[in-house]
Amino acid sequence: MSDEVAGSLVDRTLKRLVRVWRGLARGKADGSIEDLHPDLSDEDLDRVRSQIESCLAGRGGEVSARRRAAGLGQSYLLLSDTGRERFLHLLASDYGIDQVAMRDLAASVVSAADGEPLNAAEDTLRLALIAPRVRLLTQFNALPEGVKFLVDMRADLMRLGKSDPVLASVERDLKDLLVAWFDIGFLELRRIGWGASAQLLEKLMAYEAVHEIRSWEDLKNRLDSDRRCYAFFHPRMPDEPLIFIEVALVNGIAGNIQALLDERAPADDPTAVDTAIFYSISNAQRGLAGVNFGDFLIKRVVEDIVRNLPNVKTFSTLSPVPGFRIWLDNRLDRGEVELIDGERDALAQAMAVDPVEVDLKTALTNKDWLDDETLSNALQNPLFRLCATYFLVEKRGPRARDPVAHFHLTNGARLERLNWQANRTPTGMQRSYGIMVNYLYPLDKIETNHEDYRGAGVIAAAPAVRALIEPR
Repeated sequence: MSDEVAGSLVDRTLKRLVRVWRGLARGKADGSIEDLHPDLSDEDLDRVRSQIESCLAGRGGEVSARRRAAGLGQSYLLLSDTGRERFLHLLASDYGIDQVAMRDLAASVVSAADGEPLNAAEDTLRLALIAPRVRLLTQFNALPEGVKFLVDMRADLMRLGKSDPVLASVERDLKDLLVAWFDIGFLELRRIGWGASAQLLEKLMAYEAVHEIRSWEDLKNRLDSDRRCYAFFHPRMPDEPLIFIEVALVNGIAGNIQALLDERAPADDPTAVDTAIFYSISNAQRGLAGVNFGDFLIKRVVEDIVRNLPNVKTFSTLSPVPGFRIWLDNRLDRGEVELIDGERDALAQAMAVDPVEVDLKTALTNKDWLDDETLSNALQNPLFRLCATYFLVEKRGPRARDPVAHFHLTNGARLERLNWQANRTPTGMQRSYGIMVNYLYPLDKIETNHEDYRGAGVIAAAPAVRALIEPR
């Protein structure tokens, strides 16, 4: 789905939320702040500060509190990036923890006598450790779509804070709130089919992050009888998928994404297949980055498939290798890649050059190598060997270097197989020279694999994968 369509979806969501909150804020002078400049001038910033103070003061009843919070939220939504950054800076600088008071209260706790005096001092300190901005952010939670507003605000903080460390404290506070509110116990697993609302289907198209959904026909194919799509939802965001997974029901482990997503291929009978292929997992809410529920999603999906399709015995992925090409290209640029004799001879023959002159970097810069069968076959062995090295040897400390590998290994999967020319799209070539991998979820070994990887950094891998890096 194009950025233009995704942007249109965001714009419509924003306009709807502004309309709803404008209605809540009407009625009294302590509602919305009218006519703010989008970039939030100094005068307007003072008006926003006064509105924040009114929200924190808590005057009036619940209706007044909601009105003030809705007005403030509406104002934020109508700001430009510059205005939002100034708004968030205000929260960071003026509404954090009073550190002087905190130190004094901590000293009071140390000097308090045991019993009631100590308990009272601890309670006072505990309240002082809640920043005023946290109390303000919590007020938005009570508004219609307020949770979605806060999720999107954290996305703003993550984006704007990349070059502005001052915003980090606000981002941490908001993340802590979201982690508590998005506990896995609050989430609902829902299967999404072609009969879902057009609005929800459009969001799947916009949020898909692994294999672009090119059209409504493409989406319909991904929701056919031999396909499954599952998503987690939060009760306060019932129409917004948090994370979703796409599954193909096939016979045998799939090794080519073009074939798997071919709209012309006939649908398999889901009651007659033996394998579930997880081929795409997309986080739909940028503001929930770091709030981990992807591993729970896979486990819940496996449980649902086992319960409803007992014939399915094998659970595998067909996954990208997003970091491989960058890693390999950097090594090639530094002259750190050596070919072994069999690889050198095969490449020399395919390129019609003397073996002494063979260079892997030159071969890969040949734009036609993907369609040159002889050259492609000659490149498979060195690229597979180097890809296996990337997985099994080139780690980041105890963890796998590749982020997708780290995710699946953490969840107890095994690196099962490398697949040649598995994704010939520009994205697939840019990520990994078209290589994709299968991670196998052996139901009887998931916990063992998980413990070995998390505890000692042991990467579970099939013998065929390990053989790729063994001396020949």
